[in-house]
Amino acid sequence: MIDTAVEFCAVTKVYKHFTLDQINLNLPTGCIMGFIGANGAGKSTTLRILMGLVHQNAGSVEVLGHAMPEEQATAKRDIGFVSEDMRLYGAATLEWHMGFVRSIYSHWDSGYADQLLRRFDLRAQQKIKGMSHGQRVKAALLLALARKPRLLVLDEPTTGLDPIARREVLGELMAVLADEERTVLFSSHNTLDVEQISDQITFIDRGRILDSSDKETFLDRWRRLRLVLPPNTKLPGLPGVVNVDGSGRLPVVTTNRFEPAMVSACTQAGVAVQAVDVMTLEEIFVASVQSQREGQAI
Repeated sequence: MIDTAVEFCAVTKVYKHFTLDQINLNLPTGCIMGFIGANGAGKSTTLRILMGLVHQNAGSVEVLGHAMPEEQATAKRDIGFVSEDMRLYGAATLEWHMGFVRSIYSHWDSGYADQLLRRFDLRAQQKIKGMSHGQRVKAALLLALARKPRLLVLDEPTTGLDPIARREVLGELMAVLADEERTVLFSSHNTLDVEQISDQITFIDRGRILDSSDKETFLDRWRRLRLVLPPNTKLPGLPGVVNVDGSGRLPVVTTNRFEPAMVSACTQAGVAVQAVDVMTLEEIFVASVQSQREGQAI
């Protein structure tokens, strides 16, 4: 088994009004990576390059040990791809779609497909055009998962779902992923969705990778320090400061390199620490984007 499922090296794609700029991305085998970015940040372009649907202008892409796009036919045998804009045949039943995919992919697992039908509460005899949006998302996931792909690529699969349907889809997806080891790349602008199922996180904005690490490292090293600054007292030099908000006497310092020793450093400088706030993944993402856009080093 290869150690790296997906590797992008200095990948660039130039459009008239958008550039995917020097993308470096490494997804280890067996990991679930959340790929987070605002709409238009470059997520879908990156995934389409991964799938060989779009060809990069520069840089190299390797997926499951195969160079893309040159070896995409071989690589795609082991890739399951689900996008929010995928379209199934409305006049055909889910059962027809299952038979069609089974005829192409030898690894199709009929028993597993039946399990997914029950788990997703779908009826094989139902026509796609009679399904709700949430049911169509589940149907597309079933068609991808029953092939037993080594790599599962999900491009905004929960977009447009109502809160209940989104919870159902994510809950079922988490249950499916617990069945066996898979490598997953999950693209979304919804940090709550990503946080539930991912162990690796990558932020992208305006065509550039901002940061990439395991989820726990992100959550451990980002903090907001709420301080009280006495008159004629300056803030001590603190590592990893990406933003300082608040009034002069009550600054709120955001850092991406938090250490407990920072609290002691503030105290020794005569600065009172009112609170050290843990940040959510959404807050971390927003702070990363704002800092990058303001030209600050992250």
